[in-house]
Amino acid sequence: MRKMHFAAALAVGFMFTAGGALAYDGTKCKAPGNCWEPKPGFPDKVEGSKYDPKHDPKELAKQGASVQAMEERNKKRVENFKKTGKWEYDVSKIAQ
Repeated sequence: MRKMHFAAALAVGFMFTAGGALAYDGTKCKAPGNCWEPKPGFPDKVEGSKYDPKHDPKELAKQGASVQAMEERNKKRVENFKKTGKWEYDVSKIAQ
């Protein structure tokens, strides 16, 4: 049992001492915490390159509509909870 405790303590000690040495530090930081750099062959600026996602306004409108519908359903759930004291997840079961 003592050998197991010693081995576990040794392993934990190794992780704390060698953890910093095993971390990747090959980046060139512009400022502390700002260490992003593109991979080789990747452009410095994504905008206007072939990697630019070019978000479709129709798709963004769909996402906005779904979020608005979600907020309306949550509002109905909260109002029902305040009236009855019971939480009903299924909005179709809430009497309006």
